[in-house]
Order: sequence, then structure tokens, then C-alpha cells
Amino acid sequence: MAFRMKTLTIVLTDGPYINQNAEIAHRIARAALERYRVNIFLYLDAVHIPKRGQSPVQFMNIGSLFQELASMGATIRACPRCASSRGYTSDNGVCPEYIEGVLITSLYDLERMIRESDKVISLTG
Repeated sequence: MAFRMKTLTIVLTDGPYINQNAEIAHRIARAALERYRVNIFLYLDAVHIPKRGQSPVQFMNIGSLFQELASMGATIRACPRCASSRGYTSDNGVCPEYIEGVLITSLYDLERMIRESDKVISLTG
């Protein structure tokens, strides 16, 4: 019998620096990546999380935290309607304003992520 790695999907709806949801998601995802495949779907104002060039003074840099997750193998996708509504554009899913490894895709990706996941966590405000 083949080993199948379990999958965790995290859905975020709040933007960075509004509350601690993005930091909590980072901690959960980072720990889970040791044993799980991790998907993160950014919806509503959460599409601001992967914006390049963040320089918060009194907070952790959320963009850098999610860059770390992407480099560790997390799949991070953003809702196209939410992203375009907030001024983010993409060419074949790649947004020049986003950190590397984050794509603007489709709500169908969210449906697929949830369907294929063993666990789903939704962090909303």
C-alpha cells in the first residue's frame, strides 16, 4: 500500500496587520509542513498578505513569513476576483506585486484544495 501524505488547507480572509490570523496561519503551516502538504488560500482582504515590499515597524513582516512558507513547499493561491478588486493583476497567475511562489488562480482551486484535504482550517475575523 502506497503512503499518501496528508493535506492541510488553511483559508484566510483578513488582511495583514488587522489581527493575528496571518501569523497564526504561518505558525500552523510551518509546523504542519514537517508532516503534511499545506495549501493556503487567500480570500477577500487576505490577498494583501503576499504583497512585496512590506516594511512594518512594530509587527512581524507577514510577506516575509509567507515567502518562507512558499519556499518550504506550501502551495499559496489567491482569489482572482478579490485580487483584481484590490488592484493586483497577473499574467498567467503571476502577480509582479506578490512575493515569489504565490499565484492568483481560481476559486476552483479552493474547491479542489478543500476536496483533497484531510483537514481544513478557516481563519476569519
